[in-house]
Amino acid sequence: MPFNLDTLLLKSFAAIAETGSFSRAAEIVGRSQSAVSLQIKKLEEGLNCQLFDRSNRDIALTDKGEVFLGYARRMIELQWEAFSRLNEPEVRGEITFGVPEDFATHYLPYILASFAKHHRHVQLHVTCDLTLNLMKAFQKRDLDIILVKRDPESVKGGTKVWREPLVWVAAEYYQMKEPIPLVLSPQPCIYRARALGALDRMRKPWQIAYTSPSLAGTIAAVKAGLGVTVLPAIISNPDPVSTKG
Repeated sequence: MPFNLDTLLLKSFAAIAETGSFSRAAEIVGRSQSAVSLQIKKLEEGLNCQLFDRSNRDIALTDKGEVFLGYARRMIELQWEAFSRLNEPEVRGEITFGVPEDFATHYLPYILASFAKHHRHVQLHVTCDLTLNLMKAFQKRDLDIILVKRDPESVKGGTKVWREPLVWVAAEYYQMKEPIPLVLSPQPCIYRARALGALDRMRKPWQIAYTSPSLAGTIAAVKAGLGVTVLPAIISNPDPVSTKG
């Protein structure tokens, strides 16, 4: 082969492909943005092709980049599979796992597929709910593991997995007005608290126009032009809704 690949290089490439951002990918892999840029340059030189289209504001995969993404994910997965097979004992039993709906929609299919492949004798029970409800269930020991959203300024305990910026999301041709109509989850919700806190600090008048406990309901209301909401940048869809910084 004309080039060598390491796990970090592959992870950096996959993180950029998934987030559309070099800076966000750098946070995920724990490297500086300049280091990640150099990694991608090295990868493109080794493959003798361009993996990302940088001509527009948004970074997108080229046709060859889309092809290589599938191979990159497979190589990362094989490395984890080999490590697990050699170093982890065969686990049996049941695990109850709690996760918010937005994480479940974007991340869970890949996570569940990987877990099932590595731990064939473990039965996984998944619960989707609001973060604070999941935390209460975890404290009551109704759930074994939870993956939740927490404020980095007040987090105590747990293990930080990644940090995801929030963005304002509205329908593509939505015309902003005041008081600002909001589409939010009911209390308790960290996104709701962040949105209201940000508007109050800017002294912007607001009103709750629509409340939905589900991500699908929130996105449907935003697409219908009922108001604006706050979502993680990685799961916000620019078409037919748009993100606002």
